[in-house]
Formats: sequence, structure tokens, C-alpha cells
Amino acid sequence: MTICATEDATAPARPHRATLTIAADGSYAARLARHDDAAGSWFPERWTLSGPEPYAVPLQGTQPEEPDSALLPLADGRVLIARRVADRFAVSLLYPAGPGTGELLLGAVEAPELTLLPPAPDGTRGYALAPGAQHTTLWLLHGGAGGPEPVAEIPGRCSGGVWLDRAGRLLALDRQWAGRTKAITVDLERGGETGPLLQITEDSNDRLLLADPDSGLLLVRSDAPGQDRLGWGVLGSRLPVRFPECLHPVGATVTPFAMQPRQMLAPESCAVAFRMDGAHGTWLGVWRPSVRQLRQFPAPQGWLTGAGLWTAGGELVLPYATAAEPCGVARVVSPVRVVEPPRVVVPPQPVRAVESPQQVRTVEPPQQAWAVEPARAVAPPVERVRLVRPVGPMPSMEPVRLPAPPRSPWKLVGPLRPVQGPPSGPPSGLPGAMPAEAPSGADAGAEAEADAGTDTGPDAGADIASGTAPGAGVSTASTPENDGGIVPDTGETDNRSTSSAQPCAAAGEPQPITEHPPLCRPVPLQQAPLAAR
Repeated sequence: MTICATEDATAPARPHRATLTIAADGSYAARLARHDDAAGSWFPERWTLSGPEPYAVPLQGTQPEEPDSALLPLADGRVLIARRVADRFAVSLLYPAGPGTGELLLGAVEAPELTLLPPAPDGTRGYALAPGAQHTTLWLLHGGAGGPEPVAEIPGRCSGGVWLDRAGRLLALDRQWAGRTKAITVDLERGGETGPLLQITEDSNDRLLLADPDSGLLLVRSDAPGQDRLGWGVLGSRLPVRFPECLHPVGATVTPFAMQPRQMLAPESCAVAFRMDGAHGTWLGVWRPSVRQLRQFPAPQGWLTGAGLWTAGGELVLPYATAAEPCGVARVVSPVRVVEPPRVVVPPQPVRAVESPQQVRTVEPPQQAWAVEPARAVAPPVERVRLVRPVGPMPSMEPVRLPAPPRSPWKLVGPLRPVQGPPSGPPSGLPGAMPAEAPSGADAGAEAEADAGTDTGPDAGADIASGTAPGAGVSTASTPENDGGIVPDTGETDNRSTSSAQPCAAAGEPQPITEHPPLCRPVPLQQAPLAAR
């Protein structure tokens, strides 16, 4: 998942600035680096993360860059840059061209402020927000028919930016309207139509920080519990948003920056990485909803603060840069174990016996046709010869060959084959359910003790606001009993959002079907082959 982490985690409404921005597919990254000269000027730098070892390529132009220039890496290796020039922003594409840097000017956007959104899921498009006094313009900087073009005008001042699907159609923004900040959805395929996404209470400020399109896990920040806190929910679920106590540590500011992808229909097992800032510096935090405990780890030396990504296999990738290694990546494989909650075993209900199918009526074979005997061969008549005693020596004579009898007009074509009946036997058995893997006793006990002291106090939840994004199919609703209230996050171990139905085995099998008797099909006389004459 592409991450754009903020430098100031205490002000979530401000446009976020990233030390390193990673492409949507994790292949490339880009940042502004500084020269080692006395002036310390800035220049764009592209990182390649898809190879066996990461490496960086400088994209220096004819003049140094300003520190407020924004970069966005694309999946094809080019880097989109937006530079402020007087009262407008010039948008270009940078790419390596031999020993130098190639640049393709796309156009300019006239706006007092321009904020790049995270890379689109397809990796080819680049969007930006231009907030104004009464409305915010959503711009498509790259990926359209020509240069930068406006996509939609949204009432209010918008910030943030989180993609809700893999197709790049639904975009979530935080909109300030009527003195409140609420998360809304923008449908890009319907001309930028908007709809509500988060509304925990009518008077609360609800912002969306991260979302995983695969599992539906949402990380939100809201003041509905009485103070600004982190909470989590599931996209499209009617369960309330929960605010765990472990995500509100004392003396530290917690900011999520990466989510584990490809956790289909399993939001509780999706890992989330946090940047933790306190009086002693910056370190890492890892949390899963099923574990309910925030694990803390020291950050690698030279970590580009707030930058990183999760792989589908549970590997946390953290880029860093030091004097000895200016382009490096630290990889942590599964820093937290997943403890599966115990499954509730439901006794199987009695299954009704399956009635055996009716017996198939046997088909009587057709009557045998009368056998026709072939015509008998008639020998030619032989005249009687009277023997005469020879008077002298008889001349040598050859033996007289008699004509062969005529052949029969009927030819034997072989035995008749019986017609095969339908197959008999019981049907194949029903598939069985695979047994679930239970956690070990030591791990389950340790996690139970950890959970007992983490989800107490003001840990609470509230409903995701009801509403559907136009044409998006994202349903978020609130129940009457929880509308406007805060639901505490109890220490339940089974908090799954999905369940799998177990197939019921049949109590009986159908009786075998009686096989048809063999049928003898005679050969009609008109179709019998004639013998060669």
C-alpha cells in the first residue's frame, strides 16, 4: 500500500508532507535529497525498490529545487513533480536520460495551494487538491487526455486523501463544512459525486487516516470519545467504530502510516504500522485488531520517518539513509504473531434423510426379427456319360475343372453389441470442513493477560455514518441503539466480522439405480451389406 506520512502528526488536517513517497505497487519511491555542499540545495532522487538491492538515481535539473516541491513516483519509473512558480504550479515528469535527467512539461495549475494525493492504485495517474475559500478543486495532473485538467469541484475545504478500492474509482477526503470535519467519498467515474462516509456523532470531527481496500479495515481519528483519539472500523459494516486504549498511549503521539494488504475479508488480522513520537525521539509501533496490543520497536538508524510499506506476506519494509549507506531498506518479517480467537463450535443439526430415487422402469428389448436363411446354392445339372472301352492308347487329357458354387449373398457382420445402460452406484460424498488451527496454550495465555489490561477505560466505539457513495456500493449505516453513543471495546476474543458456514453431511445415500438390461438391436435387411460378386 502506498504511504504518504505526515511530518506533523499533531495536525492531521494540514496537507501532509512526505519524506519519501512510495509508488502504488512498491516498485519505486521518490524524495527530495540534499547536496553535501555548503549551500545544502535540494534535488529529486528516485529509489528503485523492486530489484534484489535498492539503489538511488539523482534527477538533478539545471537549477536546485525548492524544499516545498512535491514528488509523486509512478509505476513506470517516472517521477511527477509540482513546483511553485509565482501564483501557479508547474507540473512536469522527470526520468533518467543517460547521464542526465529528462523532463517533460505537462502544464500548469493556477491555484494558491496545491497538494498531491497518494498515488492512484493503477500507478499511472496523479491527482492533486487545490483548496479554496468556498470549494476545493480536484485536479488530474497526469493520466488524462492532455495536460492537467480539473475533475470536480467539491464544496468546502478538503484535505487528506485515501483510496478505497483497487480500481482507483472511490476516493475518501476530509471535508470541513459548517464548522465540522467529516470524511466523504468522491466517485471519480460519476463526475466527482460526493457522499458521506464517516459520521460518528453530529457534532464530532471524524477523519479517515488509512484504509485497506482488500480487508476493509479503516483507521480513523475522531473526538467523539471526548478527546481526539484513534479508532478502527470496517468499511461497509454495521458494527460501531472502536477506540482501543492501547492506541492512546500516554506521552506519545501515534500516527499510522502502513497497512498490510491482501487480507481478504479478515480485517482483524490486518497489521498496521505506526510512527510514535515522544520526548525520547521516534520509534515504531505494530498493532493488529485481533491481538489488541500495541507492540513497540526501535526504528532503524537513518529511517526516513513515516515512510514504509507492508507486503502481502507480512513483511514490513522501512527505507533508511545513512552516511555509510545512502539508500537502504530494513525488512522485518512478521514482528507480531497472530493469535486466532477460539471458534465457537455449534453442534450440527439433525439432517433429514435423503429419500432414495424411484426405481427406473426397465425397458423391454425389442422383439427379435425373423432370421432369413440365405438361398441355397444350386449345382448345375450334370449329364450322364456312358463309359466306352478305349480301342487304342488314350491321349493325355487335362482334368476337367468344375465351376465353383456361387457364394452366399449374405455376409456375417459380427455379433450385435448390447446398449449400455446408465451408470450405477452411490453419488460422491460431501466435502468436509478443514479443521481450524488452534493457538498454543502459552501464546493464548500470554495474549489473554495482555488483553486484560489494554482495552479498558475510555475505550469506546461509535457507528460509521449511514450513507452510500453514488454508484460505489459502499454501505455505512448506524443502528438506532448506538446512534450518537460510544460503545466500549470489551475484552472479547471473538470479534470476527465474517463467519464461514460448515457444510452438513447427508445422513443417508440414495439407493443405487438399477442398470438397464442389454439390448439386442438386429440389423435390418435393407442395411445389410452385400457380398462381393
